[in-house]
Parts: sequence; C-alpha cells; structure tokens
Amino acid sequence: MKPPIGGQAVIEGVMMQNGDRVAVAVRHLTTQEIVVRPLPVRRRFPRLGRIPFVRGTFRLIDMMSLGMRALNVSTQIAFPEEEQMGRGATFVTFSAAILLGVGAFIVLPLFLAQSIPGLRLGHPIVSNLVEGCIRLSLFFAYLVAISFMKDIRRVFQYHGAEHKVVYAYEAGEELTLDAARGHTTLHPRCGTAFLTTVFVIAILVFSLAGNPALWLKILSRLLLLPVVAGISYEVQRYTGRHFDRPWIRILAQPGLWLQRLTTREPSDDMVEVAIAAMNGVLEGPPPAPTAEAPA
Repeated sequence: MKPPIGGQAVIEGVMMQNGDRVAVAVRHLTTQEIVVRPLPVRRRFPRLGRIPFVRGTFRLIDMMSLGMRALNVSTQIAFPEEEQMGRGATFVTFSAAILLGVGAFIVLPLFLAQSIPGLRLGHPIVSNLVEGCIRLSLFFAYLVAISFMKDIRRVFQYHGAEHKVVYAYEAGEELTLDAARGHTTLHPRCGTAFLTTVFVIAILVFSLAGNPALWLKILSRLLLLPVVAGISYEVQRYTGRHFDRPWIRILAQPGLWLQRLTTREPSDDMVEVAIAAMNGVLEGPPPAPTAEAPA
C-alpha cells in the first residue's frame, strides 16, 4: 500500500510531505527556474503523536509549525532580494495568527450567539448549533473576502495543483502534466475539509459544557479545543482511508464544497511545480512511517 502523501500550497509553490521526507518546490520569479529544497521534520511529542484521539492535537501543532517554515522557505526562494523574517518575527507572526483565529472563530461567534435573545439561557445544543452556524458563516465570509486578493488566488491555484498531483500519485499514474490535468482540485484529506469537520465536531463537544456564564463558556471552549482537534483528526483520517464507500462520500461533501473556495484550477507551470515537489519526496530511501499527511 502506498504511503499517504499530502502537503500545502506556499508562496509561488507547493510543499509535499511523505512521512519524514518533506520538500518545498518554488518557481523563482526572476529566472522561472523551479527550486526544490528539503525541509527537516520536527516532532515535539513523537510518542503522544501516536495515541488515537490524542495525536490529533500534536499532529496539528506539528503541521502548523511545518507549514509556517515552508512558507518562510518559499518566500526566501521566490523573493531572495527582499528582507526575510527572522525566528523572532516568525514566532510573533505565528502567535498573532493563533490569537486572531481564536478570537475571530471561537470568541466572536460565542459573543454573537449570546447576544441573541433567548439563547443565553436556552438549550445548550440549540445555543451551540446557532454558535456553530455563525462560526461557519464567518469562516465562509473570510474565505470569500481573501479570494479576491490576487496573491491569495495564486496560492489557491497552487493548492489545486497540489491536489491534482496527489491524485495522480494515488492513482499510480506517471507524474506528468497530462496525468495531473485530468484530476479534480478537490481532495477528501484537504485541510479545508478538516476545518469543516472541526466545525461540526465542535458543536457536539461544546454542548457538553452546558450553558454557563459567558466567561465560563469562553474558558470551556479553549479547554475543549484539544478534544475537538483529537476527534476531528480521527474522523478525517477515517474518511481519507475509506473515501470509496458511498456513505463516506456523502458525509465528506460539505468539506469538498468548501474547497471550491480554497482551490482554483492551476496553470500548467503551477502543476509542474507540484510535480517537482512530489518527486522531491519520492526519491531516495523510503521515509519513516508516520500518520497520514493532509492533502
């Protein structure tokens, strides 16, 4: 059985991960040359990262860290003449992004839901369902808003290129432009699909906290985030492995629909970059087995 390979779009390129082998492929904007650079994997909690329903949180932390480093590498390759961020600036940016995400998609939806008359002391499931719908609506609006930005649209195109090449690899096809072109840009192991799963699981898990005061609700959401991440990871992992089953395909549709916002049809030169990234993780000795990489 082939090891699962996935990755993410970066600045003017694609990052692919095959176990402990990671490669970032970027097209240099001046020379138009495709530069492929390996990236070391750092696993902070390797043992905890293998325990079901616990590994999801640590896997997510590792992937976010790897993704940030891949973005830095891609910026260095694509724009070598520009001043690059140091470790300190990268840490501040990463931390600010986390805080902003928690504020926009955890605290704000909760505050808006609590401002609706009747929900403050209503049934916890109803209250959390409304909160979840608000959270999903804010996320949808955010994706629509950034999709109008030219640079983000190019990232979304590289995202589509990554998915096409992953599909070609999974189908056992030769990694060529013609083979990749025939595949869709929507993939069940995508990070966007994972976030959709998170939103649904969060409604169920957050309902366990009942309907206490607002400050206790905020605290409970933060404390239950690892639980949500752990369950969501196992659901996403199972979905990716059994996507050939009809009922799995039905359940995965919302995540695929949302990917229509985060992926775009790529140009041929973008697919070439994704192929270079894929080849970068296929060469050499087989990588160490790890949990599945999101596509």
